[in-house]
Amino acid sequence: MAIVKVEKVSKRYPLGEQVVEALRDVSLEIEPGSFLAIAGPSGSGKSTLLNIIGCIDNPSAGRVFIDGHDVSGKTPDQLADVRARTLGFIFQNFNLLPVLSARENVDYPLLQLPELTRAERRERVAHYLEVVGLTRYASHRPNQLSGGQRQRVAIARALATHSRVVLADEPTANLDRETGRSILELMQNINRTAGTTFIFSTHDQHVMTMADRLVHMEDGRIRALETNAAELAGAAQ
Repeated sequence: MAIVKVEKVSKRYPLGEQVVEALRDVSLEIEPGSFLAIAGPSGSGKSTLLNIIGCIDNPSAGRVFIDGHDVSGKTPDQLADVRARTLGFIFQNFNLLPVLSARENVDYPLLQLPELTRAERRERVAHYLEVVGLTRYASHRPNQLSGGQRQRVAIARALATHSRVVLADEPTANLDRETGRSILELMQNINRTAGTTFIFSTHDQHVMTMADRLVHMEDGRIRALETNAAELAGAAQ
């Protein structure tokens, strides 16, 4: 069963007296364990589609299923619960809280899960900081970390809630090429070892090359779907 299913989704925004169609009758199924990139020029609808999959925005028409559950028409509180328990987010600007340490930033979303004890939260935070190679920087605040390290904190934060799907909006845009490559390799390794589904919105050719599936968008529509056979073969090994 698809972990994400988008069924005939459209999204319209009012702009003055005009209506902008950001998405037009988009349908897409994403299987568990995918490492998928949604690509297209500015204004193609890729970020809008990512936001709708992430339950940050609602479609004007159509339905969205996350992990088998129809999230279309859910209340803001219901969508917040889906985001907290199923979806993780990685943003190009990192979105870390500047007054909190790396450890506290990773712990922050876990505060929304009351079933976790303090000891369980502490164990999860330590584990995921180790996964991203930042154990020794746990007490550092964002302004004491490099861009790559801050993105690693963001990845640990997204994984700590045991999210089945991680959504990444232009995750390499504010990183130099070498750092961006190492971050992508880290996410790919997590994808292959833990089976976490990653969905990227990107215009970075390197992200597109590493993805096992590529969705090309233009003018609010999916224009092409590609499968990277080499990446799929690597994931199967």
